[in-house]
Amino acid sequence: MRDLDDPELLAYLRDENTFADAWFADHADTMAALFEEIRSRIQETDMSVPVQSGPWWYVTSTVEGSSYPIHHRGPSSDRATDQVLLDENVEAEGHEYFDVGAFDMSHDHTLAAWSFDTEGDERYTLHVRDLATGVDLADEVLDISNAGVGWSRDGAWLLYVTADEQERPYRVWRHELSSPGDDTLVFEESDERYFVGIGETRSDDFIVIQSTSKTSSEMRLVSTDEPTAAPVVVRPRRDDVEYSVDHWGDVLIMHTNDGAVDFRILSAPIDSDWTDEAVWTELVAHVAGRRIIGADPFDGHLVVSEWAEAQPRLRILFRDGTERIIDLGAAPHDVDLASNPEWTTTSVRFGTQSTTVPPTLFEEQVATGARTLLKQVPTPNVDLDKYRSARTWATAPDGVRVPVDIVHHVDTLLDGTAPGVVYGYGAYEASMPPWFSVARLSLLDRGFVWALVHPRGGGELGRQWYLDGKLESKANTFTDTIACVEHLVDTQVLAAARICIRGGSAGGLLVGACVTMRPDLFASAVAEVPFVDIVSTMSDPTLPLTVTEWEEWGDPRVQPFASVMSAYSPYDNTTAAEYPAIYATAGLNDPRVSVHEPAKWTARLRSVNTGGSPILLRTEMGAGHGGPTGRYDAWRDEARTLAFILATT
Repeated sequence: MRDLDDPELLAYLRDENTFADAWFADHADTMAALFEEIRSRIQETDMSVPVQSGPWWYVTSTVEGSSYPIHHRGPSSDRATDQVLLDENVEAEGHEYFDVGAFDMSHDHTLAAWSFDTEGDERYTLHVRDLATGVDLADEVLDISNAGVGWSRDGAWLLYVTADEQERPYRVWRHELSSPGDDTLVFEESDERYFVGIGETRSDDFIVIQSTSKTSSEMRLVSTDEPTAAPVVVRPRRDDVEYSVDHWGDVLIMHTNDGAVDFRILSAPIDSDWTDEAVWTELVAHVAGRRIIGADPFDGHLVVSEWAEAQPRLRILFRDGTERIIDLGAAPHDVDLASNPEWTTTSVRFGTQSTTVPPTLFEEQVATGARTLLKQVPTPNVDLDKYRSARTWATAPDGVRVPVDIVHHVDTLLDGTAPGVVYGYGAYEASMPPWFSVARLSLLDRGFVWALVHPRGGGELGRQWYLDGKLESKANTFTDTIACVEHLVDTQVLAAARICIRGGSAGGLLVGACVTMRPDLFASAVAEVPFVDIVSTMSDPTLPLTVTEWEEWGDPRVQPFASVMSAYSPYDNTTAAEYPAIYATAGLNDPRVSVHEPAKWTARLRSVNTGGSPILLRTEMGAGHGGPTGRYDAWRDEARTLAFILATT
């Protein structure tokens, strides 16, 4: 099953698709109705709010009937669609799968570096477009990684990243535009635990080469004015020390966990020896449980992104040391810094959403807090007042309190009769703020309650929340989730026999582990590209990404991880039981979770299942980890999943 060119494997996966499609054929009317419901709630012809960058205003639009966005720019906000820069629909013609990776303007806005993937294997082709003519230059680079690009200030040089045979981004190259010569290797990361990425400081003065493992990092800077100079190390890597850097006028700022488990921000003079720890002074202090995600510098202020009390928030820090928190209230929500390319701006744009509020863009004056609503994503045929959200807390077996966010229709009674979907991830320190979904409304309108669990392994309650859900403590992620489900049943939010658990990738591991631990607790399960054969995969360093993942999961070839991982690995713990209905998905070209994992798991489930519930596997034969890329295909895919949930929960 690991040989993607094996005719027997391909035939097997097609047979599985035929089997799944036959089951879904009986629910074709429901799927069609759900697709139309989703489509009816989306304004298909729409446009983003124009963003100024240099002399231009940039905007993205969608057109009814077209699957992909169109990128434009113009000389003013009301003429932002004057020039088409990239029409993804045109570029996607003839391809079953299409994904744009990089789309980065040169500093003088005359060129755009853009890349695309047509297989789903996350190997991109890089082009450079002359924005005056709309024609791509002769420059073409094959098989680059989607790990960022960096422009020299004069637009003559471009840095990019390539991956090794295990799909690990590890080399940085320098390409001279319009040059027929070979590209120059700038940096190679030899430690297999580290991924390499590229970014630019907000000041545009430096390209940042990032080497990061799961537990440590090392940054190198290249001046955009001297792109051929050797990269300069900011601070040599140290075990268990993570950091990132940006440029703020006369200082370099560092976001780090050095001496601060939940991170702090330091600064050092831009012309100092950054490897000397004595030159660094504290700018934003560490507070346990308040996890600082990063800081974005502007001419007169910093915007600090952080999580506090299991909620994301933005804090503005001024050069005189004063600060102000952007107030969004206590209800569960998400907030992110929006596109703010201008360095000297006195306002900040940010986006927010929740399970009951669509994505909303605000602009706020940093000094006064005066706020302007720029746009809320239109939701035609939706009465937003019909939905209610709340946060509750479950108690894990060891006494730890675990947050759960719920949303339901105002007419749905929380009396123990409502069916529900429980969604979780709980890995990689990824924090999962609540998000809005028009597709989810089809469940809520049919009396479902949707719950987002925040188990240990995520980052919602600080670094310790993550550490208590990884390596030897990984089982806490699953027992936390089970405790949340039991809490929702005990408090009559959900009906005991009508619960679906859903998650993808590492969240698919959560689904698989919970189902094998407590098959009696769920009526159905949706496991999207699930990481379920963890012992076998993590024992094979020749597979993509295995070595880099040992710091997250452990190495099952040695103790204690051999015992720990074997105790929760879904495939290895799939024994005779009456399992809930299960719908697993896969991508043939997925470099993150190989197709063999869900394929093996579903086969084993069927062989030992003592019940009669359906167990389905559906593989996207021309896609990867993220599934279909066109928006109409994505809506149909979601309609299929919702139809499964409605039929089995």
